[in-house]
Amino acid sequence: MMPRFWPMFRKEFIQMRRDRLTLALMIGVPVIQLLMFGYAIQTDVRNLPTVVLDESRTPESRHLIHAFENTGNFRIVAQVDGRPALDAAFARGDAQAGIVVPADYPRDLLRGTTATVQIIVDASDPMSSQAALAAAAGVAQIRNLAILSAAAGRATLPLEARVRPRYNPGLRTAVYIVPGLVGVVLTMTMVIITAIAIARERERGTLEQLIVTPITKTELMLGKIAPYVGVGLVQMTAVLVLGRFVFAVPLTGSIWLLYGISIVFVVANLSLGLFISTLAQTQQQAMQMSFFLMLPSILLSGFMFPRQAMPLFFQWVGLALPLTHFLKVLRGILLKGVGLEALWPEVLVLTGFAVGLIGLAVSRFHKTLD
Repeated sequence: MMPRFWPMFRKEFIQMRRDRLTLALMIGVPVIQLLMFGYAIQTDVRNLPTVVLDESRTPESRHLIHAFENTGNFRIVAQVDGRPALDAAFARGDAQAGIVVPADYPRDLLRGTTATVQIIVDASDPMSSQAALAAAAGVAQIRNLAILSAAAGRATLPLEARVRPRYNPGLRTAVYIVPGLVGVVLTMTMVIITAIAIARERERGTLEQLIVTPITKTELMLGKIAPYVGVGLVQMTAVLVLGRFVFAVPLTGSIWLLYGISIVFVVANLSLGLFISTLAQTQQQAMQMSFFLMLPSILLSGFMFPRQAMPLFFQWVGLALPLTHFLKVLRGILLKGVGLEALWPEVLVLTGFAVGLIGLAVSRFHKTLD
């Protein structure tokens, strides 16, 4: 009925077999991503980095702190001496939870009145904060049952855990998601746009015209990415404006600092796209390689799932993604209002990504057609 169907069918299989890179991407990428994300993505948040302000410094307070640590939800990373040090740990991102035991904690227990302990949670990540809230309530309940069983005539609850969500008191998901969308949108568009740049020139035959010009490889690479820096900033502005006026996302830090760091992040992603374009022979291969990097960037960077819940290996993999560091910048400036003094490590990492990827793209590109 269709005499030319089977020859065409056979021809496509032969072409597919010859394009080994595309065939490997089509078969290998789904398998790798399934294995990777099946192990990495977990919603059971544990081991939140926690700082302790123990104003009591008594055996009773230390026993209470050990009770919180034994839940597995809190990982004590530091003991601080005052509120300023505790606030600085939250601002730098070194801590996502804090336990404050007041000085009169053991005295209230002995008097029979309700003793209080304060749990401070970084609520810029609702999933992590909800896990911390549930764990704090569980510790208080277990301690109350233990004390009440030992003192049968006690009329009041021995312990009250007062939880204070910081940076996102309403635990609104939009406050967490919208800043992250700035980084995700920039990553997706910037990488894909430049990934097909050299491959498109090669397929259209215009690469030959560039090869015979006196332009250097570095000038060619920088000329390719420069126009898209402005495009990326426009995209970021659109998301920030909509987030502010539609979703009521706060902007507590310096907008100029945010734009300055964003330029470095945009250049890093454009350079990554150019590096991909030097590896791919066709636009199809460039697109497949770009999508191979998109899913790890979204799932392992902390945009959707807390990185603390991931196995340690995948936390290290996430650190190799520019988006991981830019998300810390976005949430730090927009939600916490921190400055460069808290974000300079992330700026250095992003700068290293940008410079290193430009260097790789330049070294990989040759002004020849073979």
